[in-house]
Order: sequence, then C-alpha cells, then structure tokens
Amino acid sequence: MYAIAIVRYRKPLEDVLKVVDEHRAYLRDLKARGVLLASGPLEPRYGGALLLRLPDSTDTALLAVRDGDPFVKHGVAQYELLPWVPNIGGDALDHL
Repeated sequence: MYAIAIVRYRKPLEDVLKVVDEHRAYLRDLKARGVLLASGPLEPRYGGALLLRLPDSTDTALLAVRDGDPFVKHGVAQYELLPWVPNIGGDALDHL
C-alpha cells in the first residue's frame, strides 16, 4: 500500500525547528526500513509531505507512522493521511 502524508505545522516555525533534528532522524529510520520513499518541506514552509510504502493496507500501519513522529509527539504538527493507488508509475515505485 502506498500513502501520501501531508504534515501541517500547528506551531510557529521557530517551535517546529526545535524538533526538526529528532523528526528527521525518525524519517531516516523509516527510510532505512523501506517505509519512507521520499519526504521534504512544502514551499512556503508551513509543513511537509511524505511518500510512504506500507506492508499492508490497514489504517493501523498509517497511524503508527503518524503517532511515531516526534512532530506529533511534541504537538508541533498534524498529519493528513491519504492512502494512494498509483495508476501510472506504480511499477517504478515498486522497484524503489
């Protein structure tokens, strides 16, 4: 299952930046485990986006990604989780 996570800051950027190193370490771990394919901030910088690949199609896996993020744990951001079925380019994603 693929998903897109839109991360929106709930606090001013200066508060978010206090947690950004912890957040990026979490994302590096997701990448190492094959869960995160790509991530980065939005422009203007009011949040970010994640492209995820999860082993199953349950909401539990998506919620675990959200709930494990230090941004969420520290209350500086919220997630919008969007399960996604890529019709074009899915084969390329499967090889990442």
